[in-house]
Amino acid sequence: MVAESFLPHMNGVTHSLLKVLAHLRSRGDDALVIAPSSSWLDRASRVSGEAPAFVEGYPVVTLPSVPLSGYPNVRLAAGTVARVRRILADFAPDVVHVASPFVLGWRAVQAASQLGLPTVSVYQTEIPAYAARYGIPWAENMLWQRVENIHQGSTLTLAPSSFALKQLDSHGIPRLRLWRRGVDTARFSPAKRDGDWRSSVAPPGSKVIGYVGRLAAEKQVEDLAGLDAIPGTKLVIVGSGPAKESLQQKLPGAHFAGFQTGEDLARTMASFDVFVHPGESETFCQTIQEAMASGVPVVAVGRGGPLDLVDSSRTGWLYPPGELGQLHAGVMDLLGDDTKRRAFGRAAYAAVQGRTWPVLCEQLVSFYAEAIGMHQSAPVSRSGTTSAH
Repeated sequence: MVAESFLPHMNGVTHSLLKVLAHLRSRGDDALVIAPSSSWLDRASRVSGEAPAFVEGYPVVTLPSVPLSGYPNVRLAAGTVARVRRILADFAPDVVHVASPFVLGWRAVQAASQLGLPTVSVYQTEIPAYAARYGIPWAENMLWQRVENIHQGSTLTLAPSSFALKQLDSHGIPRLRLWRRGVDTARFSPAKRDGDWRSSVAPPGSKVIGYVGRLAAEKQVEDLAGLDAIPGTKLVIVGSGPAKESLQQKLPGAHFAGFQTGEDLARTMASFDVFVHPGESETFCQTIQEAMASGVPVVAVGRGGPLDLVDSSRTGWLYPPGELGQLHAGVMDLLGDDTKRRAFGRAAYAAVQGRTWPVLCEQLVSFYAEAIGMHQSAPVSRSGTTSAH
């Protein structure tokens, strides 16, 4: 498994890999993780240090890395294709899982190709869309070229949503498969709702509007400014990241709860009345599934992963990108009608039951087997016909 980011930095890529590694351990498979080194300190989340030497009993090999400018807890791995090739050759895997590839992942795809190893590349981050958010819109086409090169050279590419599948297909990327994400329906549950927590962050009788995710430009958290001063409500922001200070200025009435995970996050999520997510660059959006499993209706932008997750007018509301008036209207609709909000919450809870990680991880193992079979039967053409289903 080659991870573009990994522990101690927790994000969607790391979360998925940890679930997959636990599943592989339960099956008795062998695995090795290759990841960037991670010497950093995030004071907001009190997380620091290197990736662990072992996870689920599997060794983790770290490569030297440098921090991403403006986002020091995101690391870009250094090292050459030759170095990755040596690590892979020593381990001699049956298949190489490349998680959210871009820098280290691109080297891994090249190294695996040179060794004659099949690759399953998991598309998780719409990096080209970040270009405009970070003030370099001219770089979007160049970034898409890198994405195309990576995935055209992979045996299989797994996309997490129908939107991502169509997007990759439109860029000529072949051999596509749909692989969604699981959700821990035991941890995230309506039963975790906590009145004491609610009273600690909001005045009695207030409705709580919640966001969970990174505090970074691509998440567009500033779009929630219109929700910050709704009478009788409290906006709660959960997460950490480089945009925290600017967001505290833009959302002066919000409660910033910091980075949370585990049972703390499950309690917080279940204690929201409405969950909101404004980011337009989500290939999936795991936190939406976690809110739904917690029995909380969702108002999210109608682009990317949320299109598959939110059934508008049943489990929440989707609004067109940029239409912040409709974001506000969707939230007000649910806050103003307790009966409707609870019905939407029950429908959201029901919609994610059965989307467990063991089921999704076993599907992933079947994709490993498919890639191995494809590789054994014939060399992969870099210009093959797209297979999407």
